[in-house]
Amino acid sequence: MGISSLKLLKYILFFFNLFFWLCGCCILGFGIYLLIHNKFGVLFHNLPFLTLGNVLVIVGSIIVVVAFMGCMGSIKENKCLLMSFFVLLLIILLTEVTLAILLFMYEKKLSDYVSEGLSDSILRYNSDNSTKAAWDSIQSFLQCCGVNGTSDWTSEPPKSCPSDPQVKGCYVKAKTWFHSNFLYIGIITICVCVIQVLGMSFALTLNCQIDKTSQVLGL
Repeated sequence: MGISSLKLLKYILFFFNLFFWLCGCCILGFGIYLLIHNKFGVLFHNLPFLTLGNVLVIVGSIIVVVAFMGCMGSIKENKCLLMSFFVLLLIILLTEVTLAILLFMYEKKLSDYVSEGLSDSILRYNSDNSTKAAWDSIQSFLQCCGVNGTSDWTSEPPKSCPSDPQVKGCYVKAKTWFHSNFLYIGIITICVCVIQVLGMSFALTLNCQIDKTSQVLGL
């Protein structure tokens, strides 16, 4: 019974991590594609590394590394890799919870910082190609104009702005979308946390099962 349970847990954890490893590879590949083509540019000049490409590369790399450890630890029944996988997932989970608390506590300050950063980047639109590319991409994709509206542009709004004079600003539109979909975002976040907890539980259970099987076999 112990050996059967061990095999079942081993393959559940293996395929569980294989799926996330493939997802991580896709995210990493898309992030590298964005970095190479650099179509989105830089909006926040105080944080030039904060681009969509960089974020996707970092997230994808973390998922690939953690999922790879989970795959190898489960299929090889390696206790060291399994515990490393468990610890990394625990650190990621605690980091996510900490960030969620900080975002909730400093929501107003963060909102003001983002708004000021976007307003500042508009002033660089004609002098910086990276900023110009970023604004043109965002305005075309979201069908918005400026931070709060067309009045943010001191001169004539760029061609990437929709022709509708009542068009919403990009920050206002994004903020409205976030608040209207807050419930769905919360559900997705909770699901991600539950998946992480399941992964930790599988790893810890498999680790204990390896010990029990070793004792039964006299190893």
